Amino acid sequence: MKALRAAWRLARAIAQVVKGFITIKRHFGGASPAQRQAHVQAWAFGFLEVLGVKLDVRGAPLADAGRGLLLVANHVSWLDILVLLAVRPVRFVSKSEVAHWPVIGPMATGAGTLYIERSSKRDAMRVMHQMADALKAGDCVGVFPEGTTGDGTALLPFHANLLQAGISAPAAALPVVMAFMDPETGTLSQAARYVDDDNLLSSMLRLLGSPGIEARLQFLQPTEAQDLDRRAWALALRAQMSAAHGALIQKAAVGRS
Repeated sequence: MKALRAAWRLARAIAQVVKGFITIKRHFGGASPAQRQAHVQAWAFGFLEVLGVKLDVRGAPLADAGRGLLLVANHVSWLDILVLLAVRPVRFVSKSEVAHWPVIGPMATGAGTLYIERSSKRDAMRVMHQMADALKAGDCVGVFPEGTTGDGTALLPFHANLLQAGISAPAAALPVVMAFMDPETGTLSQAARYVDDDNLLSSMLRLLGSPGIEARLQFLQPTEAQDLDRRAWALALRAQMSAAHGALIQKAAVGRS
């Protein structure tokens, strides 16, 4: 049963990849940024459906739409980007390797992703200035301040460097916490895990063979740095998001008991 489910989903996933490739070739050339984002959002939502990922979105993902927002999210998996792109238009700051991923890379580029060489402090400064310009232009720019994926049980420490863009613009942060849940047990799912020895292929194959997962998102109220520097703002955001993340997981477990 598991093998059949994985094979069926893999076939549909390949079809979705082909659909994405056709969309890029046919529609991205003369499309406006808003039109590209719409194509990306529809494609991301379709891919989640193929993978057996259901969305449970709480809060207001489009809070303060029309002005620049710094979307600040915890980082669990490569799947995070697809989930957030399916929920709202957002320009991510992502590691440079993503640009070379098949289909996902061109889609991310089409959505306005800003790529960063994570090993270079100088490149972080360059990207921070690009982020500030995008925020001033009214874009929503997404960052994962943990800098790497965790196991989903708790948030890792936040790196503050890129949050400086929200102070420089200035722009409010829109915090969001995510958790991937097993709909049958109400516990954290390991299907989308992307830590330690996991890679994109092994993680995707595990997800394809799973019964399906539920992506739970809690959007919090936008918050400004005010008089805080970036390090203090990072600590404040992490404390706020950690509390919300704990409640999100607890509510999910209680709801299934």
